[in-house]
Amino acid sequence: MLLLFCSSSHAWYGKTHLAIAQRAGYRYWYNAAAADIARLKAADIEQYNHFVNNKRGAKITPQAVLAQIKKYDSPRDRKGHLYGAIVGSLRHYINAKKEGAFAEDHMAYCVHYIGDLSMPLHNIEYSPFNKRYHLNMDGILEQKVLDNLSEIKIEKITIKTEDELIKEICRVANISMELGFRLEKENRMMTKAEAYRQISMSASLLKAVIEYANYMTHR
Repeated sequence: MLLLFCSSSHAWYGKTHLAIAQRAGYRYWYNAAAADIARLKAADIEQYNHFVNNKRGAKITPQAVLAQIKKYDSPRDRKGHLYGAIVGSLRHYINAKKEGAFAEDHMAYCVHYIGDLSMPLHNIEYSPFNKRYHLNMDGILEQKVLDNLSEIKIEKITIKTEDELIKEICRVANISMELGFRLEKENRMMTKAEAYRQISMSASLLKAVIEYANYMTHR
């Protein structure tokens, strides 16, 4: 039941995903919430792409991310495989682009997963604390985030290889997981300042991923 509830919840609400995509300069920013819409009908195929139920004390490593890639879209991995979904969806985009096929649907999923990556409660176990606070934390910035894009700070990140991408995924995941467990220990909501710092990491990574994808498909 806990897993079912988690799979039906969001990691940031729609406007927050749109704000991350806009701030990163994603041309099709209006598609950034599409992956959550898809879950209404895609169910098990899609829902486990949005989170990872990490235990306290876990450390996200490149090896862990690589192991998740083959689980992308798998309905059997109920622990979740968000990190592998980022890489898997980007691979689909790059391959489709090189083949001359329409690729933007794949990128829309990748954009959404990168947004999910910075949501602390999508990086920790779905505990009673997570269940109690999840929906409120998802929507903490929703009301005014599109009017406050300047609060989303872009850090320069350069990605030239998939290995570098995976290292960045690990970095953001570990920071997000640590914050999630700290919030649980302190039994409190995330502050808006903390939330903006989190989505700034997603926007910065997304900007770098867009540049990397363009490099890979035009070289």
